[in-house]
Amino acid sequence: MSAATPPGYYRHHIFFCLNERDGGQACCAQHGAQQAFEHCKARVKALGLAGPGQVRVNKAGCLDRCAGGPVAVVYPEGVWYTYVDASDIDEIVTSHLRDGVVVERLRLPPDVGR
Repeated sequence: MSAATPPGYYRHHIFFCLNERDGGQACCAQHGAQQAFEHCKARVKALGLAGPGQVRVNKAGCLDRCAGGPVAVVYPEGVWYTYVDASDIDEIVTSHLRDGVVVERLRLPPDVGR
């Protein structure tokens, strides 16, 4: 870990909502969230960013921001993202997780909830 790395086990931790709601309600699972999670995990590993002191990619249950789905959140910054396809995930990985620059165009507006 470098001196610039925040305290904690990982420099960045990204959680993907993979929740599937009952009764046909809108949910991240309906928008390719599992594929996005798998793609992100593979990109992080391919770029050598995985592991202690670097990046951890995790599944999450409902993150309660369904109206903006699919969603992912990056900590420790607490930056919420929405995404459409693999190129959006690639941009989050290279810009935010690797270079530390938030991808403003993919940020989930703060007022979007369930």
